[in-house]
Amino acid sequence: MDCVAVTHATIWYLFASPKLSANAKNLMDSAASSGGFVFVPSISIVEIIYLIEKGKLLPQTLSRLIQTINLPNGSFSELELTFDIAQTLAQIPRQTVPDMPDRIIAATALHINLPLITKDHKIHALQNIQTIW
Repeated sequence: MDCVAVTHATIWYLFASPKLSANAKNLMDSAASSGGFVFVPSISIVEIIYLIEKGKLLPQTLSRLIQTINLPNGSFSELELTFDIAQTLAQIPRQTVPDMPDRIIAATALHINLPLITKDHKIHALQNIQTIW
């Protein structure tokens, strides 16, 4: 099954972190083994660069993600922010999800109608998106 992953879920998966829930890991593993995709919104790449600049993530985080996305026949795929996704942002209430990158990621999952892997309780409060954690 294809899915969309928030930034931290993607990082935790790539580095085999115990912070990633078993449900999230299983879904991401399943996508990989079935020929499906884990979509990484392009805003996550921007967010990773920002967190590296702030000293919150190690520089190899970005290179690991890029290598994973560029693997031939890999299961991770970058999903660009499009005009249609930007318009879908209006369906993600700012009062519920105030962080703009999180809203963009949620709008991405909503627009392509795929489950979103996230720990964020604010995103889980959305009724129009299936969340997995």
